[in-house]
Amino acid sequence: MFRFAHNNLNVLDLERSKKFYEDALDLHEVGGIDGGDDFKIVYLGDSFNSHHKLELTWLAEKKTPYDLGDNEVHLAFTTKNFDAAHARHEKMGCICYENKEMDIYFIEDPDGYWLEVLPEG
Repeated sequence: MFRFAHNNLNVLDLERSKKFYEDALDLHEVGGIDGGDDFKIVYLGDSFNSHHKLELTWLAEKKTPYDLGDNEVHLAFTTKNFDAAHARHEKMGCICYENKEMDIYFIEDPDGYWLEVLPEG
C-alpha cells in the first residue's frame, strides 16, 4: 500500500553536500524546491532511477552544525564492486568505521552523517 519515497538530511552547505554525494555515491540531482532565501531542497537519485530519493535540505537560519546526538541512525548503500568503492572512499578520506569481518564500512558526509556501504546481495 505504501512506497518508500525519500529520506531527509539537513545540511549546512548544500553545494558541498551535493558534491560529496555525487563523488562518493554517484547520486545526482533529480529535482528540488527553491524556497528563495529561506530554504532549498534538493532530491538526489541514483543511476538506476530508483523510486527512493535522498532529500538534502538547506535552511538559511541554520548557522551552526547540526547536533546528531549519538548518530545511531544511518542510511545504507550497496555496491556491486565493494573493493573499488572502498578504494574510492579511502582516497576521499571519508571512511569513519570499518568491520572487515562483516564486509561493511561506514563513510561520513560533510555534516557528520554516517552512511553504510556493503556488498550487493
